[in-house]
Amino acid sequence: MAGLFSKQRTVAKEGFNRWLIAPAALGIHLCIGSVYAWSLFNPALVARIGVVTSAADDWSLKSVVWIFTVAIVCLGLSAAFAGKWLEKVGPRLVGTIAAVCWGGGFIIGGLGIVTGHLWLLYLGYGVLGGCGLGLGYISPVSTLIRWFPDRRGMATGLAIMGFGGGAMIAKFMIGPMMKAFYVAPEYLGTVDNVTLVTEAGRRVVEVAGELREVVVIGANDVANMLVPGEEGVYLAGTGDIGIASTFFTLGAIYFVIMLIASFSYRVPKEGWLPEGYVAPKEKKALVSDNDVHIDQALKTPQFWQLWLMLCLNVTAGIGVISVAKTMMTDIFGSVLPDIVNLEFAASYVLMISVFNMVGRFFWASTSDYIGRKNTYFIFFGLGMVLYALIPLLAQAVSGSPSVIWLMLFYAATMLIFTMYGGAFATIPAYLADIFGTKYVGGIHGRLLTAWSTAGVLGPLAITSLRENAVTTAIQDLVSKLDPATFKMTFGAGTEQLDSLIEAKTVTISKLMEIVPMGTIDPTPSLYNQTMYLMAGLLAIAFIANWLMKPVHDSHHM
Repeated sequence: MAGLFSKQRTVAKEGFNRWLIAPAALGIHLCIGSVYAWSLFNPALVARIGVVTSAADDWSLKSVVWIFTVAIVCLGLSAAFAGKWLEKVGPRLVGTIAAVCWGGGFIIGGLGIVTGHLWLLYLGYGVLGGCGLGLGYISPVSTLIRWFPDRRGMATGLAIMGFGGGAMIAKFMIGPMMKAFYVAPEYLGTVDNVTLVTEAGRRVVEVAGELREVVVIGANDVANMLVPGEEGVYLAGTGDIGIASTFFTLGAIYFVIMLIASFSYRVPKEGWLPEGYVAPKEKKALVSDNDVHIDQALKTPQFWQLWLMLCLNVTAGIGVISVAKTMMTDIFGSVLPDIVNLEFAASYVLMISVFNMVGRFFWASTSDYIGRKNTYFIFFGLGMVLYALIPLLAQAVSGSPSVIWLMLFYAATMLIFTMYGGAFATIPAYLADIFGTKYVGGIHGRLLTAWSTAGVLGPLAITSLRENAVTTAIQDLVSKLDPATFKMTFGAGTEQLDSLIEAKTVTISKLMEIVPMGTIDPTPSLYNQTMYLMAGLLAIAFIANWLMKPVHDSHHM
């Protein structure tokens, strides 16, 4: 077994076609790239008990978004520790362990969903799966850079393109799987035909002499149901939203594909160069012919400038990705309900994946011609403008519902995601230019701790700011209501508002059904503060890139 996984067994024979490495790299990255489809799981995870909508004891959006955060943190940490090890043992062993961790993470996470233990979902998908992400992510990068010394940007773009496209494949798997495993909860009838009681903020009814919790589907909630159903009262704790079975199935599929891809890896022999390759006579700015050791690279200001640039760029993009489906329905679902439903939002996540994937290859390849530094100037300069534009579009659609605002939002965010993916794909080539190719895999692994940090900052910023905005919006809407109307609708007075919000009995969508005519829905503006914050972060990254200079000779090997 040791010989089977040894680096020597993966050294390519004479005449090996270097382009055959691409399918192996894409195979692993397409599997682990499904992490970007995490927001497709959110609506199901927050309705695990209620099924048709969230019940009082269902997990909150903030708690499940943090699972995505833990996975990204573990990605960066595992990549940092394994980068140096990868150079020693080769990509086959690292890729195989990645397959075990990523596939096994889904299985353990599924057990957490079945048993209702959120910590198991964190441990499985977040920790174990996150380690699989990190190992799988770095396994092909240094290999491809060595196979393509003439096209570093294109090579890294080719490898990392799959990571951006993983959510595209996952979208066609996750939705149909959940619907296939879906079982509707018990329907008790319309609100008018069921005697509802409110206790400690929860809605309950008497069933067979026993008080049972229920969830209520109003006119504004129907569009957000996983499988369309009737308005009315449903018994919580019955039915199955299908998320656990989906986790089990995906875990098995990803394990098999990644294992096959890992055994397809080959590395070039020492000193190999492509036939006809001639080193460029003219040296480009920031491109070095010398190598810097992994440990020495951390002592250079250039490493920490690149670390900061990656961290801030990822913080800006990853927070949006983690709640992409929810954000689309929040901003446009209430004002354009005939267009923006759950299926549309799921397609939006798909398009994020498409543009993320295309951006990785396009921008990384473009950087071979215009330089890495100029490419990053585009990422940060244009990104600032686009993030600042989103709140203006949300405000415009609230005042004047029109498809044009949706189209502009779509275009702006898709361009953002091409640059988000492009920054990931271009960073290994930027590292190879500055620190040389000998230890680029290990240096890249350590740089990915920036991704771990951003994985915390991005979702934390967007969920916390959104949560505060939701609370403020609900309080503002309640202030416009007659207290008697409020009590008649929710079975409790406004003095119990906090407990009603906590139990998910009072929501913005339910309040909008009873507020005075002409009241503007505050939902589209829930992300305004977050977008302005992201624009500010990219301004700092722009400055860090502007200050980039070649590594001092004292750091060279």
